Amino acid sequence: MRTILRLSNAVAGNSGMGMQVEHIEQRLSEHFPNSELAVNGDGSHFDVRVVSEIFSGLRAVKRQQLVYAAVNEWIRDGSLHAINIKALTPDEAQS
Repeated sequence: MRTILRLSNAVAGNSGMGMQVEHIEQRLSEHFPNSELAVNGDGSHFDVRVVSEIFSGLRAVKRQQLVYAAVNEWIRDGSLHAINIKALTPDEAQS
């Protein structure tokens, strides 16, 4: 599977006013290579969908922990306020 990035409109830069979709997509693509990513948001609240083989055999909580680990720095410094995560295997994404 190749990496597919679907970009949404970014509303603010990472200068205290909020996070850009592209920043989150870049970080997730580094942590989840060969994944399908979709990120939508409004500056501090985001919906993230990551489809990756990495999640095979993992429970939902562990999957979310892996995604949180990729963006935790931004959560701690307040750049990213809320994130809604869907972490799926390719088989789950197709069903």
